[in-house]
Amino acid sequence: MSSVLLESVRKVFGTTVAVDEVNLEIATGDLFFLLGPSGCGKTTLLRMIAGFATPSGGRITIGDRDVTKLPAEKRDTGMVFQSYALWPHMSVRENVAFGLKVRKLERSRVDSEVDRALELVRMTDYAARKPNELSGGQQQRVALARALAFKPSILLLDEPLSNLDAKLRIEMRSEIRRIVDELGVTTIYVTHDQKEALSLADDMVVMRDGLVVQRGSPRELYTRPSSRFTADFLGETNLISAEIRGREDDRAVLSTVAGDVHSTAIVDTLPDKGNITLSIRPEALAIIHEGESVPEDSSVINGTLIDSIFLGEMAQHRVDIGGDVVLKVFQLNPRQLAPGSDIRLAIDPEDVVLLRD
Repeated sequence: MSSVLLESVRKVFGTTVAVDEVNLEIATGDLFFLLGPSGCGKTTLLRMIAGFATPSGGRITIGDRDVTKLPAEKRDTGMVFQSYALWPHMSVRENVAFGLKVRKLERSRVDSEVDRALELVRMTDYAARKPNELSGGQQQRVALARALAFKPSILLLDEPLSNLDAKLRIEMRSEIRRIVDELGVTTIYVTHDQKEALSLADDMVVMRDGLVVQRGSPRELYTRPSSRFTADFLGETNLISAEIRGREDDRAVLSTVAGDVHSTAIVDTLPDKGNITLSIRPEALAIIHEGESVPEDSSVINGTLIDSIFLGEMAQHRVDIGGDVVLKVFQLNPRQLAPGSDIRLAIDPEDVVLLRD
């Protein structure tokens, strides 16, 4: 298996910059995600790694080989397309064997590698079927088997679960994680689905307008977004305008429409004074019911309940804290609350994130 290195990789279509000076190093064996909205450049970047698009500038290295100008068939990468791209007239076995036969491997080698790949994706019993006799999840497994049959050093996945229903997507996430762990293959996965990235990735980047805006582990990006875009794109959040009042020990003191809050999640360039945006995840806001004490060191915001949506194990509340600011609050094991009720919200300083933009 191999690592992947991108150095100042750029792609221009006419006057449109699709990928702009991307620098990334992807470690051997990692399940690495390129995450971002449609049109951010993530699929274009994946296609350049695969060899289906030529960079306008920069360098791509797989292992110790500069593959920037190599054709796709010489890069030792396996690609799974969003559409699966299975041959409808071929059986499952023939689809998986196709790439091996193109490489002119011996018949016995083809048979053994196909058997191995089908067993890996748990499709051995379906080898004689045609793609139109399979479910969407089964077709996805066949596409994976075909990409893995020749033991590529890099596995590339382009929105592989987007055509599946919600339940199948969850099942296939687990299967992809299992396969990557079992093989130890370096995998680059493109998606716009935040839950896929957060639940599967070893490491990931968020992209916007052809640029990498932040890189880190799923937990790092979710709990410590560096910008409004990352905070808002990675799940639900509350973005609140605040004024920096100063510091107390290791905390920033921040003035909001609902009073002062504290933060220990301080960015390095935080000035002593000025305006800033806070990001507070809905699940980080704890409702303090009558008779309950406020957790030590927590800040408190007072507001009025607008409405609630009951979802069984969880409720989603909207709380007016004044100044036309409405907070989203997620509560597990919820108690019933009446609209118009006074609400006290406790916030741990660790969960108040200060954003640079």
